[in-house]
Amino acid sequence: MTAPALVLVAHGTRSTKGVQMIAALAEAVTKELGAGISGLGTETGQSPRVRTAFVDVLGPSPSEVLRDLVTPTGESVPAVVVPAFLASGYHVYQDVPREVAESAHPAVTVTPAMGPDPALARIMAMRLRAAGWRQGDAVVFAAAGSSDARARQDVRRAAALLAEHLGVAVRIGYVATGAPRVPDVVAELHAAGAGRVFVASYLLAHGLFQQRLHEAGADGVAEPIGVHPAVVRLIVERYRVAAGEMVRARAR
Repeated sequence: MTAPALVLVAHGTRSTKGVQMIAALAEAVTKELGAGISGLGTETGQSPRVRTAFVDVLGPSPSEVLRDLVTPTGESVPAVVVPAFLASGYHVYQDVPREVAESAHPAVTVTPAMGPDPALARIMAMRLRAAGWRQGDAVVFAAAGSSDARARQDVRRAAALLAEHLGVAVRIGYVATGAPRVPDVVAELHAAGAGRVFVASYLLAHGLFQQRLHEAGADGVAEPIGVHPAVVRLIVERYRVAAGEMVRARAR
């Protein structure tokens, strides 16, 4: 029995570093899967296929990748689509399902998005401390932003997870869509008497948005979440749960 493939779906980007990050993440996930996960039809030592797809700017699209998932005999390989998004907005609720439908693939499961998740909060806290943040410093939770209310709710949940982990209040600021913007929040905190203000980056990779954070007037800016072992484990766990359910359903 062939193990379901893992299709990692990300937002397209013109940033070379962003593209490299997604490629490195897929490579790390492939390595983590190793010789396969027991019970998923990989006991022969064959690892699940890992593919990347993009819903904007770049290709291949999820539908293209799904149509390409076939065995040498022409049978469709079951697939688990993992949205590599930090919040579930338009891309997760509209683009991904549309792409799956357009592929006409007969066996696809879509997992929840990567975030929000406590593992991401722990990574962000680590990045903040590496940037020089200390207890007593103000924190701005910087997200890309979205016009989708569900995505904004996810951002609020993610910020609450970080606040709980750090044990301090966290203010939310947006980089591109939505208000308040990160520079405005930083300025408000400074005006209110904050000694130092640090920005926690709720972004996956370096690019234009991360550069904007460095121009927001903060005393320090944390690195993006990036390819961290906890991120890799989070994606693999999303896959493992969904793939296990698919395999058990096929065995009935």
